[in-house]
Amino acid sequence: MIRTADLDALPVREALPALVSALDAHGAAVLCAPPGTGKTTLVPLVLAGLVGGGPRRRVVVAEPRRIAARAAARRMAWLLGEQVGASVGFTVRGERVVGPSTVVEVVTTGVLLQRLQRDQELSGADLVILDECHERHLDADTVAAFLLDVRETLRPELRLLAASATTDAAGWAQVLGRGSPGGAPVVEAAGVSYAVETVWAPPARPVRPPHGMRVDPAQLTHVASVVRRALAERSGDILCFLPGVGEIARVAGQLGAADAEVLQIHGRAPASVQDAALSPAPHRRVILSTAVAESSLTVPGVRIVVDSGLAREPRVDHARGLGALATVRASRAAGRQRAGRAGREAPGTVYRCWAEAEDGRLPAYPSPEIRIADLAQFALQAACWGDPDATGLALLDPPPAGAMAAAREVLLAVGAVSPAGRPTPRGLRMARLGLHPRLARALLDGSAALGPRRAAELVALLSEEPPREYGDDLAAAWRRARAGGDPYSSRWRAEARRLERAAVEGGPAGQSPTPPLPETGAAPRTPSGAPPPGPHASTAGEADFQPARRLRAGSGQSPPAAKPQSGTAGRGGVGENPVPDDAAAGLVAALAFPERVARAKGQGAFLMASGTGAELGEGSGLRSAPWLAVAVADRPPHSASARVRLAALLDEDTARAAADHLYRSGEEVHWEDGDLVARSVERLGAIELTQRPLRDPDRALVRAALLDGLRTEGLGILRWTADAEGLRARLGFLHRTLGPPWPDVADDGELLERADDWLEPELSRARRRGDLARIDAGQALNRLLPWATGEAARLDELAPERIEVPSGSRIRVDYAAEHGQPVLAVKLQELFGLAETPRVAGVPVLVHLLSPAGRPAAVTADLASFWQGGYRAVRAELRGRYPKHPWPEDPATAEPTRHTNARLKR
Repeated sequence: MIRTADLDALPVREALPALVSALDAHGAAVLCAPPGTGKTTLVPLVLAGLVGGGPRRRVVVAEPRRIAARAAARRMAWLLGEQVGASVGFTVRGERVVGPSTVVEVVTTGVLLQRLQRDQELSGADLVILDECHERHLDADTVAAFLLDVRETLRPELRLLAASATTDAAGWAQVLGRGSPGGAPVVEAAGVSYAVETVWAPPARPVRPPHGMRVDPAQLTHVASVVRRALAERSGDILCFLPGVGEIARVAGQLGAADAEVLQIHGRAPASVQDAALSPAPHRRVILSTAVAESSLTVPGVRIVVDSGLAREPRVDHARGLGALATVRASRAAGRQRAGRAGREAPGTVYRCWAEAEDGRLPAYPSPEIRIADLAQFALQAACWGDPDATGLALLDPPPAGAMAAAREVLLAVGAVSPAGRPTPRGLRMARLGLHPRLARALLDGSAALGPRRAAELVALLSEEPPREYGDDLAAAWRRARAGGDPYSSRWRAEARRLERAAVEGGPAGQSPTPPLPETGAAPRTPSGAPPPGPHASTAGEADFQPARRLRAGSGQSPPAAKPQSGTAGRGGVGENPVPDDAAAGLVAALAFPERVARAKGQGAFLMASGTGAELGEGSGLRSAPWLAVAVADRPPHSASARVRLAALLDEDTARAAADHLYRSGEEVHWEDGDLVARSVERLGAIELTQRPLRDPDRALVRAALLDGLRTEGLGILRWTADAEGLRARLGFLHRTLGPPWPDVADDGELLERADDWLEPELSRARRRGDLARIDAGQALNRLLPWATGEAARLDELAPERIEVPSGSRIRVDYAAEHGQPVLAVKLQELFGLAETPRVAGVPVLVHLLSPAGRPAAVTADLASFWQGGYRAVRAELRGRYPKHPWPEDPATAEPTRHTNARLKR
């Protein structure tokens, strides 16, 4: 029996006429409705014609999470007085409860995405509701873009509704109404939410902000204390939001003595626990939850929300090939959603574990996943849809170019796309497995080498990281999951069975489940207008990507540190020599993450093929392994090395086979540690496998490396005599003073750009640093003189190396002075009788007048003025100190000399 009273009490009922009219008129709409109004439950029932008397339509409701999909289906079935699977059913990964009379089907966005790839028309569906679209999950954005493509090209009658409590309504209206003036209509429903009092509860002492996955334990202790305070100050159940499973477990441990039942809700929680949390209870409860309880779910009995203010978002380090979740401050929109959970059934209270002054500085909305996540799976979905660059998809935010480029590199490496970006038959099969392309590659190639069952079991471990208590050894975690009876192992078994079926049903790794297209005639079209990818669409098809054959040859032996396991160690292996557990785990992890195969450096440190260092924790049983396949790792802030969370033993042959696209061999000639190094090298990414000296390296490579050495260490490596230094200074002076054709020789970089003009043929003959040191830099610089114009012959005229002074001495001119003006340093008595300052290239030299002992006495650029004025002061100071030297009263008429008075009298 339909529960009419409960349906009539849902506030969204008042907005239903406007919503139905908007969908009838435009085919698409945006519904903004506060939490608790019935947008997730009543709206699908009315639009499907199950209540309200409207025409019967088949409605698909897309939810971002499995727990929300199951809960929504159960709630709608309860409102209809039916069991799930009758008029209302649900489909999530690994579980499907629908029947022949099902009209409303609740699915996760991931399931809907797979369904669209198999059936682009979405046959049988009349309307799709994208619920909680404000969360901006990548799957949800992708599904919305694909559905709009379907509406525009294949099924204009398909209706779309985006629904959320807090969202960018204008943005979604523009996307859903692409091509329509003003976009799709926006329908708002007023909520009858109860008042929620806000209590600001910041920590008494500052706590460290989150870094990576780490949350300051003091922050978690504070959250637990706020929960205990709320238990004492208010009545009703408590819903506490925390960023992850680990934080939930730690806070639960601190609430052991609380006078309430403590429940934990997260995506990994058993269905029985999830159901218990979503059902009324006669006793008081504290429900610790991740963001899964922010939206869609009504947790009965909750009157209090304790908000830690933290959330988890994906992050990708493309340079190091590491992806992980990061703890961040939750957005203001998430804060409103969380607080609203306290006012769903009665007035409530939210305790916010931060200061009120901080609230305004929080981000307005959560970051869209498309901006921050690994886009390999999105790129494969877009390629299979017929739009490899995703430029034709209606997305609220375009994918970042750098992330898409990194994604395409991954897809090329696993054989999912051709160099042109079109999906291969292998890529089509990968896209339909419901896995990240890396894990899909591991399943396909691992099945060929190990058998579908063992490959599926290992991939299931990688698709949902096992609990930390399983340890960091993937093979040991595999054995524990097989033997265990905990909730994780139950989920793992179900996922492994699903993957095994998928691996078997798809046929051998070299076959495509999609039949070839006809070679003649018009090809079918995809929604985005491109021919659907088939065997004809790629030049890099399955025949060109055959790692399984190499893996069967390379994985038949256990790594040096591995030991065959008893029991099921060899179960399901291919060939006569079954692969032990440790080797099998290493193989599958290396297939999934070839950039993370790592070779030992010692003391638990490894170098991954990506070039990033990796370190195992103290006490790890893998520390002595010569090779590892790193499955899970993160890099702490300000750390050069990644921390290994999960890895498996590996041998070099398997590493080479799994990461064959990273293998490089050839001659390496480069400048290293102050000299030329020439060797033949084999590399697996950044890992150097073998090297031997080259006796006769390529001359062009040698020359380039020597030039690098000159750039690194400067031209000082060459042989610079005093004459060479002087020539460089003279040429520099002429270039500054007269300009071309006199060359610019001041900058080493400029000179090295012209190496062909002055360092040949000596540079091409050189083989090592010692050969460079024998090159006469002065002789080489002479080649840069303007010989062609004849100006080179005037070098000594324009910038003479020495100037003859009145005493007959030839004094060297210093052209390298810091101020740029040539300097003539000469004893004062040698210039007697010289009225005008000497000039070079028309520039007066700066005369440094020296005492008889060669010490500076005066500086002038105007000798005539000096003789008339400055000389008297110098004469008065120095003639008593140097009485044996002439100090005439009139130096302009005196005889220049470099001798003493006694010498002059002889």
